[in-house]
Amino acid sequence: MMTVRGYAWVLEAPKTPLVRVDRTWGDPPDGAVLLEVLGCGVCHTDLGFADGDVAPRAPLPLVLGHEVVGRVLAMGAGVRGDLAGKRVLAPAVSPCGVCRACKSGRATACPKGLMPGNDADGGFASHVVVPGRDVVALDDAPGLSGPIGAAGLEAWEIAPVADAATTAYQAVVRAGLAAGDVAVFVGAGGVGGFGAQIAHALGAKVVAIDVSPARLEALGDAVDERIDARGQTSKDLRNVIRARRKAWGATDAPLRVFETSGTTAGQETAFDLLDRGGSLSVVGYTRDKVSVRLSNVMALDAEIFGNWGCAPELYAGVVDLVLSGKVAVRSFVERRPMDDVNAVLDAVRAHAMSKLAVLVP
Repeated sequence: MMTVRGYAWVLEAPKTPLVRVDRTWGDPPDGAVLLEVLGCGVCHTDLGFADGDVAPRAPLPLVLGHEVVGRVLAMGAGVRGDLAGKRVLAPAVSPCGVCRACKSGRATACPKGLMPGNDADGGFASHVVVPGRDVVALDDAPGLSGPIGAAGLEAWEIAPVADAATTAYQAVVRAGLAAGDVAVFVGAGGVGGFGAQIAHALGAKVVAIDVSPARLEALGDAVDERIDARGQTSKDLRNVIRARRKAWGATDAPLRVFETSGTTAGQETAFDLLDRGGSLSVVGYTRDKVSVRLSNVMALDAEIFGNWGCAPELYAGVVDLVLSGKVAVRSFVERRPMDDVNAVLDAVRAHAMSKLAVLVP
């Protein structure tokens, strides 16, 4: 039996700083892998757990963190042997694979899905145990180190792909976005920024709407139209989009709207942009209520759907886009020492992070 010594940052009670504790890990259980954490992204969901706004399913004390990239140190029975020693990306949620939702192709609605940092200890630690069946290998052979893929990424830079980029990809796939369609992202940071890049890679015309000029500019050539929403009404935004669709010769192309801001104003704006026969994917999260006229959905014969995470079978496609450089991550992430976790959470709480933070042990 193996024993690995390390540490974890533990949430002992809501609204209190995480506490560093020494930990040991033994052989992982059947179907699981033990990872040496190479990086763990910090997500707004982590902040929700830490502040008590959302209750994790596992009881406290709990180690948060669900955007994990790591190296496989040990494997439980039933895990495929070719993972040994490789750097891997762990899905933010591993569905059970056997419930009605999973069998009907709705793995993201699985009521038994396992999420690190929610159902079990997560990646704000030196090591973590995760289900082994869905991890995505980033290396061709065990023991490799150094840059990964044609984009030459460091392992830690890939961590946000576990949730932010894959969630965006799931939303784009579920919307049926195709080349020639028009994709509108309300909120250009984080998930929205990745979504805009993915839509561009698929050949869509991309409109990004945000109140931050910096976030809009950061998307570079992945955006065909940037709209600073400050001081503009929904009617103003619709007029701009209508004019651009006409200029692109895309007046008949489906309009796919993605709400990725997670704000009341963003959600109301995204709803107001619904077009005849179009769709709205609600990806951002806020606890606040919004005021909308649902009859618009009927009158426009439009569709609205929510998007929670990403089905594991789609992860490989997102990883390919990232490792090939078609979807950029380096300019959107910031490396921070794992021991800065409380300071990082404070910065996220204060909306003072311009990039996605990745904690590195």
